[in-house]
Parts: sequence; C-alpha cells; structure tokens
Amino acid sequence: MECTVSWTGATGARSGMGFMAETGSGHVLHMDGAPDAAKPENGGQNLAPRPMETVLAGTGGCTAYDVVLILKRGRHDVQACSVRLTSERAATDPKVFTKIHMHFTVKGKGIPSDAVARAIALSHEKYCSASIMLGKTADISTSFDLIEAA
Repeated sequence: MECTVSWTGATGARSGMGFMAETGSGHVLHMDGAPDAAKPENGGQNLAPRPMETVLAGTGGCTAYDVVLILKRGRHDVQACSVRLTSERAATDPKVFTKIHMHFTVKGKGIPSDAVARAIALSHEKYCSASIMLGKTADISTSFDLIEAA
C-alpha cells in the first residue's frame, strides 16, 4: 500500500495549508487545516477534512466493512450499517486520540443481537487494523442499536 501526499499551498491554491493525497489505488483525497485566527498564513480554509478526521473516518470505514462482512458471512440479512465515531484527543502535542467511542446502527431482518455484538468484537479485537492500531493510544469503546427491518 502506498500514498503520496502533496502540499497544495505553494501552488497558489485557495488554502495555504491544503494537501492532496494520491492513493496507490488511484484515488485522490483532499485535506485542509483548520483556520488559524492568530496566524492566518499558518492555517487552512476549512475546505476539506482535516488529516486526523480522515484517520477517524478511515477507522470507521474499516470497522463497518468488517461488521457487514462478518454478518453477511454468517448469512444474516443485513440491510444497513453505519457507525458514528466520537473521539477525544490529547491536549498537547502529539495530539493523539485518547478515547474513541464507536456506536453502530445495524438494520436487518431477524439478526440476533449476539451476532451483531460478536461481529463488532471480532472487528475490534482481530480484523480492523485501524482500530487495533489506534487502540495503542486510545481507549476504544463500542455500542450498537439493532433495527428490525420490515
């Protein structure tokens, strides 16, 4: 896996702290810094997600992927899955994540609650590289709602 991240500020782009990531799979992701009222030249324009937001979003994508796949492999009729991540970061540099809570909402027909709990646990403990990596600095907790489809 590879990725090239380039600063776009020197190109005359609107934000002086914008970055463009080109992934090995051929996709482009834009990132921007937060505005800095004290030193505007050091801040972004809030035109794209911040880099740490993309880390959190990637972690959500990684674990949601696992949960859906585990439920599908268990032949459960999963129709929707989302995860809302909330986090806290250290107050001083490096401002690593210190707490992350993942709340899953799974919708399907006849899915046992214990199957959802098991899928989340397997993702958290075995499969989701991102959450396992972030678990080295952050206390990660999970919860879920299971919605019965009509």
